Amino acid sequence: MTKHEFRYASHPVDARSYGTDELRNHFLIETLFTANTISLTYSMYDRYIVGGAMPASEPLKLETIPYLKSENFLDRREMGIINVGGKGKVTVDGDVFELAKKEALYIGKECKEVLFENVDGEQALFYINSAPAHKKFPNKKVGKEDAEVIELGDEKYANKRILNKLLVNSIVETCQLQMGLTELLSGNVWNTMPAHTHSRRMEAYFYFDLEEGQTVSHFMGEPEHTRHIFMQSNQAVLSPEWSIHSGSGTSNYSFIWGMAGENLDYGDMDFCAPDQLK
Repeated sequence: MTKHEFRYASHPVDARSYGTDELRNHFLIETLFTANTISLTYSMYDRYIVGGAMPASEPLKLETIPYLKSENFLDRREMGIINVGGKGKVTVDGDVFELAKKEALYIGKECKEVLFENVDGEQALFYINSAPAHKKFPNKKVGKEDAEVIELGDEKYANKRILNKLLVNSIVETCQLQMGLTELLSGNVWNTMPAHTHSRRMEAYFYFDLEEGQTVSHFMGEPEHTRHIFMQSNQAVLSPEWSIHSGSGTSNYSFIWGMAGENLDYGDMDFCAPDQLK
């Protein structure tokens, strides 16, 4: 079964007046994983789709959704998948890709059939991002050993972390989709500091591996008009091009960043120093 919902884009001046419920309704994606279901959220930010697939008793087939007006989901789209659960496999037009936890798969435009399944009785959780595509590139699995790994942060500032570039243009050819995975080390809680915006790209954050009973406060909004959303493990949040995207947890955690837009330049960021945030 495929479930879907739609999110409009928000003007930054309008967002300044949003209360807690409005912020959560516009930007937070609370439920990504439901047994035997593919859950998708179509956003008007660069027409980005965020979703999750949780095969349980049966394989799940990716189906098109009404907003796409296409026979197949990937007729005019590319897709990135990162497994955040037990061992699973994705079959793309007959080709099988096994994904362990924190391994990724890029699927190019015009693929017809995509199936999600568990392996060896484990429960896979497939986190999905998708963006419009103008050209077909080859499907490619990216294991953690294939990632471009960068160590960032400092224990002094509680933000020591390991960034794994997975589906980025230095590793996989894509039209505009980029995805990676960042792991906060034990005792560290802050991500993406100093905060930044990039008006050329939107972004989505997915938080996972957060200890039960703990929370992450995701900070968003214009640098001089920030807001926050408290989140749990296995939830995602949309980040408009005008918004910062940073978070701090009550324990360490991992998160997946995905983005699409005008360019593929990972370093294209407009930074805001911590003491300039309001």
